[in-house]
Amino acid sequence: MRRHQPSRGSRLLLIALAPLVAVSLAACTPEPNPAPSEPAPSSSAPRPSSTPTATPAADTAAARLPEFTRVMDAVWKDSASVKGRDYIDALVAAGFEKDAMQVTKDKTSVDDPADSIQFSVRIGTECLVGQVGPSVPAPTALVMPGLAEGECLVGQTRPINW
Repeated sequence: MRRHQPSRGSRLLLIALAPLVAVSLAACTPEPNPAPSEPAPSSSAPRPSSTPTATPAADTAAARLPEFTRVMDAVWKDSASVKGRDYIDALVAAGFEKDAMQVTKDKTSVDDPADSIQFSVRIGTECLVGQVGPSVPAPTALVMPGLAEGECLVGQTRPINW
């Protein structure tokens, strides 16, 4: 029986997701229960939370993820494109910085269309990473930590020189 080998794009996605899984698991570690710093109120009236609700700043990857996802989904819905330029151009039109982007090749070494492509935008120390293609169940967008080298994607990417 022949064993299925994952595509290069799938392997890159798995490599890219590894830090997210590690961070997610670390976040599941229970914290010690601190002693209360003030006595409990005697009334049963609700009291305002002393912990502010975290909302991402407008210039963070988390804040930009909905827009990144909307652009990616729109390009995929309109054309089911596996051409990196289509996504890069749409992201630039939506206000993302072209100089902060990376994209994988959309052709294989034998000039066939890629099974999937990845594209990214670095925002601060984090990256918005998208993946689309026929080998991907659905377009996927994530916030990932940036690589130490200042990039987002592992492996060979193509120049964005248009």
